[in-house]
Amino acid sequence: MEIKELGHLVLYVRDLRRSVHFYRDVLGWRPILGGDDDAPLPFPAAAFNAPSNRTHHELLLIEVGPDAAALPAGRRVGLYHFGLKVGDSDDELREALATLVANDVEIRGASDHTVTHSLYIADPDGNEIELFIDVPGVDWRADPSLIGAPIKPLVL
Repeated sequence: MEIKELGHLVLYVRDLRRSVHFYRDVLGWRPILGGDDDAPLPFPAAAFNAPSNRTHHELLLIEVGPDAAALPAGRRVGLYHFGLKVGDSDDELREALATLVANDVEIRGASDHTVTHSLYIADPDGNEIELFIDVPGVDWRADPSLIGAPIKPLVL
C-alpha cells in the first residue's frame, strides 16, 4: 500500500454554528454540505473544502453538544495540531494574521521552521491549527535535514 495524499479531517465540535462560522468566515473554507437547519444529513454536521476544490471534502465537523469532554491539557496521546497552508509568501501570512486579529482569534505562537513560517491558533473547541506558508527558495527536497532545523522566532 502507498498513501497518495491526506484526504480529509473530521473534528467533533460542541456547537456546529459557532464552528461553521470559524471555519467558513474566519479561515475561508468553502461549505459544501450541512451546517444549517435544512442539512440533508442524519446528524448535525457540516462538510467543507478549500477554495482549490481539490477533492469532495477536506473537513467535516460533527456536533457532539455542549456537554462533550474538553481536550485534556498538556502532553497527551492524539492530535497535536493540523496544518493549513495559506500561501507561499510572508505577505500572505501577514494577510492571514490581519484576518485573525480582526476576528479576535488568539495567536498562540509564531515560528520560523526554516522550510515554513507558521502561526498557531486554536478553533473554538481548542483544536490547535498551524497556518503556514512554504518559504520561497528553500529546497527541502535536496536537503531533507532542513525539515528538522532548529525553530526560531518568526518575524513578520
